[in-house]
Amino acid sequence: MITIDATDKTLGRVATAAAKALLGKHTATFAKNIVAGEEVKILNAGKVRISGDKARQKEYVRYTGYPGGQRFEKYAMLTARRGNKEALRRAVMGMLPKNKLRARRIKLLRIEE
Repeated sequence: MITIDATDKTLGRVATAAAKALLGKHTATFAKNIVAGEEVKILNAGKVRISGDKARQKEYVRYTGYPGGQRFEKYAMLTARRGNKEALRRAVMGMLPKNKLRARRIKLLRIEE
C-alpha cells in the first residue's frame, strides 16, 4: 500500500502521484494491459491546496444524454456538495487511461478527509 499525504500540496501533484502508483509505473514489471498497481491511500484530502482562482473558475462538465443536457459545476460547489474527496477522485480518474481497466484501477484508490 502506498500512502500519500495531501497536506499543503496542490491537487494536481497529489493526483499525479496517485495515478502513477495506480498504473504501476513505479514497478519493474510495468505493463499497460495489466492492473499491477498497488492500493493507494490519500490522507488529509481536506487540506489540499488550490492555487489562484481555481475554486471559483474550475468547471466540471457532464452530459445527461439529452439534447441541451450539458451540465456545469464549479469546484467550490462540488466540494461543498460532495467534499474534497470527490474533486481528488475526479482528478485521478482523469489521469488514468480511458479503457476497460480504469474502473478496476480506481477501486484501488482510498481517500480520507
